[in-house]
Amino acid sequence: MDALMAAFVAALLAQASDRTPWLTAILSTRFARPGTIIVATAIALAAGNGVAAIGGMMIGPHMPPNARDLFLALALLSAGGSALFPIKPPDRLSGWRIGAFMTSLLGVAILAAGDRSQFITLAISARSPSPVLAAVGATIGALVINIPAILAGEAARKTLPLTAIRLTIGVLFLITGIILGLGAIRLI
Repeated sequence: MDALMAAFVAALLAQASDRTPWLTAILSTRFARPGTIIVATAIALAAGNGVAAIGGMMIGPHMPPNARDLFLALALLSAGGSALFPIKPPDRLSGWRIGAFMTSLLGVAILAAGDRSQFITLAISARSPSPVLAAVGATIGALVINIPAILAGEAARKTLPLTAIRLTIGVLFLITGIILGLGAIRLI
């Protein structure tokens, strides 16, 4: 259950400061089919988090506990560091003529491939006895951010204080990563 909550919170924070909700808001405004975009986004995020959990399940048994903690600290530091920099706008996918579902599915899958949420999910899965729960938690956490973005659309996204959100999340990830890393190398 720890993996579920840790991945949920980490993905929720990582997605709040990422480009995926921005893309889903763009696609929602473009296609005006939020239900279709929600389903496609859920499938894409679940697939990506599933791959991350499988990776964590494969490497976790080959790592000592301190190395797993250090790996998670590295993932958190990476997420925190990247959140401190402005995000560039995602491609609007305006040239894609494959419909709302396929554009959303492929666009989100490509954009989210290897992002900070998946890196953290991989690290949490590596240190968890139940990596499936990490994938489920990360997917739910990401959807908690993406579904409101889809329902609100691109115009509503512009009203949010995104810089403050991004910087706060970045600092939170950095502090957590530093504390976990120092604990892993037994300095605290």
